[in-house]
Amino acid sequence: MERQQDYVLRTVEERGIRYIQVWFTDVLGIAKAFHITPAELENALAEGMTFDGSAVDGFSRVQESDVLARPDAQTFQILPWRGGDAPVARVFADVTNLDGTPFEGCPRHVLRRALERARDKGFSFYAAPELEYFYFADGDPSATPRTLDSGSYFDLTVNDLASDLRKRTVLTLEDMGIPVEYSQHEDAPSQHEIDLRYTDALTMADNVMTTRMVVKEIAQENGVYATFMPKPLEGRQGSGMHTHFSLFEGDTNAFYDPGDPFGLSKVAKGFIAGVLHHAREITAVTNQWVNSYKRLVVGYEAPVYVSWARNNRSALVRVPVPKKGKTDSTRIEYRAPDPGCNPYLAFAVVLAAGLKGIEEGYDLPPEAAANLYELTVEERMAEGIASLPGSLSEALDAMQPSELVAATLGEHVFEWFIRNKRAEWIDYKVQVTQFELDRYLPTL
Repeated sequence: MERQQDYVLRTVEERGIRYIQVWFTDVLGIAKAFHITPAELENALAEGMTFDGSAVDGFSRVQESDVLARPDAQTFQILPWRGGDAPVARVFADVTNLDGTPFEGCPRHVLRRALERARDKGFSFYAAPELEYFYFADGDPSATPRTLDSGSYFDLTVNDLASDLRKRTVLTLEDMGIPVEYSQHEDAPSQHEIDLRYTDALTMADNVMTTRMVVKEIAQENGVYATFMPKPLEGRQGSGMHTHFSLFEGDTNAFYDPGDPFGLSKVAKGFIAGVLHHAREITAVTNQWVNSYKRLVVGYEAPVYVSWARNNRSALVRVPVPKKGKTDSTRIEYRAPDPGCNPYLAFAVVLAAGLKGIEEGYDLPPEAAANLYELTVEERMAEGIASLPGSLSEALDAMQPSELVAATLGEHVFEWFIRNKRAEWIDYKVQVTQFELDRYLPTL
């Protein structure tokens, strides 16, 4: 750790860094930061920086407000878009209490705690998300969003601003040491996708936060607006964050078994069963906004039914077939999360659900072979296939009695999250929408 801190201090001096942004997130996954100068950096790395936690959603109450931001030197990066005469760097921080103990309201701590539990069982947890998002001409919420292109899946266009922005974003991420596996135009107009190469879940959660910032920053520099809102356009596909997960025991993929017809180990089957068993309970975390449930509907390729399959994209959990000779890439793809989630909390609850399935020896239900969107309600009931919650309110009803989610998030985050999201639902319920005016005002 001291060696890494020395590297940071030396880099700041040699590169002429003028400001360092200290990044952290609130409970909802909204990026927060404060700035320090190089003169303050050494002290910040050694002792942390005190700030008022009561000013951050989900952190402290007023009577217990002060907390410490302790920069994680391993996350230090120069921000390529903030160059020129005053280059800027950023570093993620863990938030602690003044006595140095982990602060219960810090999402990074929630994920660290889940990862420690996995390590106690001999596992390392890896993630690889596919982030979808939209570019619009502006961010005016009072007007219908104006798209920048009319493309669809994998379209290759010439002199296309949106594709150029995506390319610049990918190159910026690579410059920051965040490897990108794929990038492409998605199905809806102005919708794009960036797939991050897998790494450990804590680093990946940091990378998701960075990617969201880079996408928005480069868009803004070019006079347009980028959004990770799950469903910004009516009648079009929403944006998901399908995420690939795997467990390793040392250098060995714990999900792979060469003796199984499908190549899936007992660990993999237990993990999938756990995720399916607890899927409804964790959905409020992986899909935390009222708008998230406008995406999770039939007809727009989003997962709705709690099921698994190897090559069936209507299933909630998909098991991609690894390339020949690439058994280390054996993994599951959880298709519910959207890019507006808090990645620290989302990864933590998925891991907890999977570990529970392994520990308790949950039975893996039969693979879903049919297109689930084409089955009748009676056929799905006969197969024992449940649905994900259809609204934020329903998701909170499933989450509130969950011992697994409460234990994973901790009492502080769990109770605040429930209160905040109940308030969001109430605010939504009392709105009179344009849909209602168009439908009812002329006739009622």
